Amino acid sequence: MSRTGPRPGGVDPIRPRASLRTAVVWEVLQGALERRAKSADRPVLDVLDIGGGTGNFAVPVARLGHRVTVVDPSPDALFALERRAAEAGVTDRVTGVQGDAHGLPGVIPPGGYDMVLCHGVLEYVDDPAEGVRNVVGALRPTGSLSLLAAGRGGAVLARALAGHFAEAQQALVDPNGRYGSGDSLPRRFTADDLTRLVTDAGLRTASVHGVRVFADLVPGVLVDTEPGAAEALLRLELAAAEEPGFHSVATQLHVLAERD
Repeated sequence: MSRTGPRPGGVDPIRPRASLRTAVVWEVLQGALERRAKSADRPVLDVLDIGGGTGNFAVPVARLGHRVTVVDPSPDALFALERRAAEAGVTDRVTGVQGDAHGLPGVIPPGGYDMVLCHGVLEYVDDPAEGVRNVVGALRPTGSLSLLAAGRGGAVLARALAGHFAEAQQALVDPNGRYGSGDSLPRRFTADDLTRLVTDAGLRTASVHGVRVFADLVPGVLVDTEPGAAEALLRLELAAAEEPGFHSVATQLHVLAERD
């Protein structure tokens, strides 16, 4: 399978902060796609991206040569996805469908995808367990799930470092990890929460990574102006992501799960 463009896990010199925030997920995702293509003996996989919006993940995955279907409730996001796919020259490999995780069985065929991306979705659905069951239902018998969700501990740490100690304590004790009425996220998760959801849906957890352990805490001016800082921070993020001790303070948690 041919690739175009740089390895997705690298730091974009134009947008170093954005690249740092997605580098860990890209590193895991690209490896999973390569393994899945090898095991399936098919260079082109069918990938489903739930809540994929404007194509932050879908378009680069399509650039690797795979077919990607993006399901998103926003017509505006799907229009932007179409434009972005055209600019990247992958229009023939990216399809947008209006819908959400709750109604997923009604808009895509069951059991038709080698990999499902469910990134930034479980925070907003009414029933996370149902959402995971729906996305798992879209997988082929040997498919993989890439699950990314907000981490509870990361919110506690961020609020405390900002001097909002009462909000940090509220996020620590709240059942959904919310720090108060001004919190824009309906819920956050621990690593145990996410692995339990995928296990209950019939998948095996292959790996858990902490995402944005340091990237949201390091001053932006340092990353953007200090020579070599972005690359050094990227290496640190990738190394810390695999350490279970850092999962509890990560802004996001990434779970790769597989159907054996």
